[in-house]
Amino acid sequence: MASTLADINSQIKKHDELIAQLRKQAEDLRNQERAGVIEEVRKKIAEYGLTASDLKLSARGGSVKRGNAAPGTKSAAKYRGPSGETWSGGRGRKPRWVTEALAAGKSLSEFEIK
Repeated sequence: MASTLADINSQIKKHDELIAQLRKQAEDLRNQERAGVIEEVRKKIAEYGLTASDLKLSARGGSVKRGNAAPGTKSAAKYRGPSGETWSGGRGRKPRWVTEALAAGKSLSEFEIK
């Protein structure tokens, strides 16, 4: 089946649009599920009389830090996204722009800051 470059680019554009729609649907569903989970957790907290301290949470909603660890220092940015956003490439979840670029077939090396 011979296809032209224009045909392939058209198919890619259609797929990219479909991917964007599916990502939006997934985000909407996650937000709906998240609302239900939050309500369940609130009920359990009220039922058992739990406090932020019991759950090892700070008043700001993050985890309570223990020990004499030095304050976190930011790593130098190693990657720059298409809109100028940066990422150090460290541990944890990749930023959305990175995961979307990788899903689109791009390589992480394309975003390296040199």
